Amino acid sequence: MPYKPEHKRRTRARIVASASRLFNRHGFGGVSIDAIMADAGLTRGGFYAHFPTKEALYAEAVTHILGNNPAAEWDDFHVDFSAVGARLARQILEAYLSRRHHELVDLSCPMITLSADVTRGGEEVRGAFRTVLAAMSGAFAAGLDGPTTEARRKSLALVASVVGGMALSRAVGDEALADEIRAAVRAHVLRESGWDAVEYPGDSCVLAAARLRSPGSRPAGLRRPSRPRRRGRP
Repeated sequence: MPYKPEHKRRTRARIVASASRLFNRHGFGGVSIDAIMADAGLTRGGFYAHFPTKEALYAEAVTHILGNNPAAEWDDFHVDFSAVGARLARQILEAYLSRRHHELVDLSCPMITLSADVTRGGEEVRGAFRTVLAAMSGAFAAGLDGPTTEARRKSLALVASVVGGMALSRAVGDEALADEIRAAVRAHVLRESGWDAVEYPGDSCVLAAARLRSPGSRPAGLRRPSRPRRRGRP
């Protein structure tokens, strides 16, 4: 007797959830299909009923990470996704560089944990990775003043600073130095972007992590937002 469609959807979701955790923890190349299926409580034989390749699973795992917000259940969560422009960009920055995101490897941004593996992956893997980059750089660009071309160029530089800083923070193996790195990157990005003049609840790196939406799922207003009112600089 064939399984009902709902059973297949639940099974697929289990595979994707396990893959998301394991890819972040061990990298794309460090995880086998067998390991993913075992983590999901399934056997390898069922994998190909859901995905043609590991690359296809990776692409869906990235979409899963983009579409879920582990920080939503945290008491100290300070990202308001109804916000736009510089206000949202500031909140994403604070969450991204937080200690919680630093510690939460299993549910972290794929750009931190998987960049080295992606360079050896196929187009499907690279396309999924570009989706994450486009989501974050788009949110940052929407919070910057100036012409669209200049805002895009600057947003890519800011994303590179933030992602690279977090990767370095995790790699050093010294919590005091890791905190110092993230604080330095945060100060640099705030200064370069002007987001230090944007009000933020709890004006420090909070213990939170941000949901990065894909460009197609962001509200239309995020792309060309009105700038929030800023406090005057001293």
